[in-house]
Amino acid sequence: MDQTMVARAQDRMLRELTEFLAIPSVSTLPSHAADCRRAAEWLRTEFTRLGCPVVTLIEGKGHPVVWAEGPEVAGAPTVLIYGHYDVQPPDPLDEWVTPPFEPTVREGRLYARGAADDKGQVYCLMKAYEAVRDASGMPPLNVRFIIEGEEECGGSVIYDLLRAEPGRTRADAVLVCDMSYYAPGWPAVYTALRGMCYAEIAVRTLERDLHSGSYGGVAPNAIETLVRILAGLKDERGEIRIPGLYDAVEPPDDAELSTWKRLPFDEAAFLEEEVTGKALTGLTRYSVLERVWALPTLEIHGIRGGFTGEGAKTVIPAQATAKVSLRLVPGLEYQTVSRWLEEAVAKLAPSWADVRVIPLHGGDPVQVDVRRPAFEVLDEAFLEVAGRRAVLVRAGGSIPIVPELGLAGAPVILTGIGLPDDGLHSPNEKLDLHQLWTGITIFARFFERLAATARPQG
Repeated sequence: MDQTMVARAQDRMLRELTEFLAIPSVSTLPSHAADCRRAAEWLRTEFTRLGCPVVTLIEGKGHPVVWAEGPEVAGAPTVLIYGHYDVQPPDPLDEWVTPPFEPTVREGRLYARGAADDKGQVYCLMKAYEAVRDASGMPPLNVRFIIEGEEECGGSVIYDLLRAEPGRTRADAVLVCDMSYYAPGWPAVYTALRGMCYAEIAVRTLERDLHSGSYGGVAPNAIETLVRILAGLKDERGEIRIPGLYDAVEPPDDAELSTWKRLPFDEAAFLEEEVTGKALTGLTRYSVLERVWALPTLEIHGIRGGFTGEGAKTVIPAQATAKVSLRLVPGLEYQTVSRWLEEAVAKLAPSWADVRVIPLHGGDPVQVDVRRPAFEVLDEAFLEVAGRRAVLVRAGGSIPIVPELGLAGAPVILTGIGLPDDGLHSPNEKLDLHQLWTGITIFARFFERLAATARPQG
């Protein structure tokens, strides 16, 4: 490893990352399709500059997958690196201190949409790869990159690719750097991810909007109907009212719960600095960590219908739609929960309303066996560079592609350089630059240690 590369190249790397982050690659909005392709092209140019002999954009019905291969190193192990170049919409824009696609450094933190999720972390691994190449550009092991553009919108291009060509996942380890430290100074490896069931609930009660003076009191209101259905899906205590849901959950065992209890956790600081609210809600008979790691959730993301413009318009809305999602834990499969959601909504729907559940995307929860040798290799790299071994935690979020990445049997390592207060999916998303510079060194040492200790697959 080039021990001085990170220190002497920080200005250059910050310029490169700023350029990448300035591309508004919002995958869920059709108006940003060209920007998503521009981000993919940026990666293609960078991988080519890094000396990867194979760099391609793999097309499909959506945003392209970027595939890159480092030079072949005979007899060396192979690591497959996954990430995504697409980002969440930046709304609400008025809550950003500086514009989301004008990356800005304040007090050692780089603020921009995608800084931590996931462009900054993809860039970290690219620079770690750069740091371990020798004078001729050869790395010590075989490295493959698969960077998608639809993680935030549930697209199918990467799924179609890996199901058609599962051999692309053949590796000694798959590295997913899309997570965070448990706390500052506490690197983490994740043993489980929650799955996702994302859907729209659409309600129609009338053929057209009506005058509320002429028909109020007798005409069924689509927004009111939708709100009552939503309230029926989850009560005021936070319990989800979908039959069978909690019965199917596979709870963490006593050993895992005991580990969580030993983690440093300040509930007041969590509320103030991360949640930024006045109270924590949900099933309070469970700990906060159990609620965010080991229990299913149901969230309402938005409601559309009626009149929401400036001023007044007295209409009874004929239709309304809500976007909702359930996070799924072990024991809950996406297809099953999607069906249960449809059945629960059907029971709550009044006879005079046309109510539909429209599935949008989802994936099953993931559990990871962290006893494979590659995890110990990363642990040693964390200890060497960060001064502490990784703690084993779960994640409340979802990365639906993870099961596909392990199709060939490689262990999938879920880790990252973010911090809990990075503001993923929120205004003023950021990445601490110290985490970036340290992360480059950590993963460079991981590559070197894996090259020295891991056996390649036959």
